[in-house]
Amino acid sequence: MLFSEFKKKEVINLKNCQKLGRVTDFEFDECTGQIFKLVVSGNNKLAGFFSCEQDYIICYKDIKQIGPDIIIVDICIK
Repeated sequence: MLFSEFKKKEVINLKNCQKLGRVTDFEFDECTGQIFKLVVSGNNKLAGFFSCEQDYIICYKDIKQIGPDIIIVDICIK
């Protein structure tokens, strides 16, 4: 899957059905090419400047399903 495809998907938390935002970046292992973490920006970011929505760092093991339109994750948000 291409990064451009990841960026189009909405990320939903399974625990509370909250929309977390969209994927903006990810970390991967340079040797294996496996993704370790997804970086998700909050819902209401306008060009990333005018919002105080938090970014979420989601471990790849917390991803439960990747569908055609959404990514379902299972994380505890404090």
